Amino acid sequence: MNGLFLIAEIGGRAVAISADQIESVVDIGTVTPIPLADARVRGLAALRSRVVTVINSCVALGLPCPGDAARRAVITHIDGHPYAMLVEGVEDVAVYDVQPLTSGVALDAGWRSIGTGLIELHGEPVLAIDLRALVPGLAAAA
Repeated sequence: MNGLFLIAEIGGRAVAISADQIESVVDIGTVTPIPLADARVRGLAALRSRVVTVINSCVALGLPCPGDAARRAVITHIDGHPYAMLVEGVEDVAVYDVQPLTSGVALDAGWRSIGTGLIELHGEPVLAIDLRALVPGLAAAA
């Protein structure tokens, strides 16, 4: 199956995010922490006169985080709510052929929970992901 994908970086790895999941890619400003929120939620941020929930993608995947350095975010809407998924960078947008994940593909638990398939980028496999699986409370439904 072919599709348009954004290539981004999370936890030092390239990932492919379907354009169907993306509203925009932005630089996030000040993030206000939310007391007692799940560790995956970095906080809230103002974006174009609206409030978005900022998700720390590294924490959601159980990976070491690059600190507060991640300021780039992929904006998505899930169940009518806007989320900013932090990424370390974005590389390209292009059409790729998505292959299904096979039982022979070994992924860590965090990656396994968000992986939907594989694309080939410069001769290397890149995991296609579902952003919904990064949101606390929605991961089980993804």
